Amino acid sequence: MKRIPSWITYTVLRLLVFVVPLVILLLLGVIWWLSVIAAALIGLCLSYIFLSRPRNAVSSDLYAVRHRDKPARSEDDDVEDAAVDRERGDQNA
Repeated sequence: MKRIPSWITYTVLRLLVFVVPLVILLLLGVIWWLSVIAAALIGLCLSYIFLSRPRNAVSSDLYAVRHRDKPARSEDDDVEDAAVDRERGDQNA
């Protein structure tokens, strides 16, 4: 079974940390815009306290992708490089 990417796990947890307080506040009859603001603040605090491990996993994955030894090349990169080389050749002629 494949491992779930860390960014998906973190995103789902962050959404849950926002949505659960929002639903509770709305069920308690708090005005919707005040519920949204309060849920955002509650979600921010809870995610800062309890989601440090998933947040660190996401940042480690991003760092690994950004600092690869050899960047991943695609066919599109080769086509663009060839077009730039042709353009430089036309200008030098």
